Amino acid sequence: METPDTFTLLPLRLDAGTKAISSSQPNPPSSLAAELQSLNTLHRSLLTLDTPHTIPPAPIPVNPKRSAQVNKLRESGNADFRKGKYAEALKLYTLGIEMAASRPPWEPSGLVREELAGLYANRAQAHMAMSQWPEGSIDAQCSVELKKVGNAKAWWRRGRCMVEMGRLEEAREWVEEGLEFEGGEAELKSLMGEIMESLARKEKAKGKK
Repeated sequence: METPDTFTLLPLRLDAGTKAISSSQPNPPSSLAAELQSLNTLHRSLLTLDTPHTIPPAPIPVNPKRSAQVNKLRESGNADFRKGKYAEALKLYTLGIEMAASRPPWEPSGLVREELAGLYANRAQAHMAMSQWPEGSIDAQCSVELKKVGNAKAWWRRGRCMVEMGRLEEAREWVEEGLEFEGGEAELKSLMGEIMESLARKEKAKGKK
């Protein structure tokens, strides 16, 4: 026997002015709050369209203004990084990430992934320059998850962060996987040699105890 459909009445309210939907509960479940935020964000995006009846346009071409802004934030971050202004660079990369991630859902996901992969990799480098190894490791991993091939810098950066944190076995496994995707990239091979030497010294030190 099939389970009958269940109707769940959610405690929602509609703002007459903004048309935003919110929960009338004092502390709504996090899942509901996230869904409402996504819905309201989509609604605001639709209102900004200049197409007839605010119908979403074709995925391509994308909004050139947002692309230019994302690129400007990345380049400004790179300029600050080269000047040694690592904290400022980190802030600019973060703004770029937020802007790229907030692209309307009808724009190409491949473009979003490409933009975010580069920005996360750059922010990882800024974290590393400030010896923030855990944060750098997370950002580099995010970059790799978005773009596994042709992203050797992100593979290397997470490997380096794990070495600096003393997580040599994990670093070895990570770099081995990176070499599979990047076809023996020189910097990754060099890092692997460094990791293996460190592991060998560690094992030798254990043997002397």
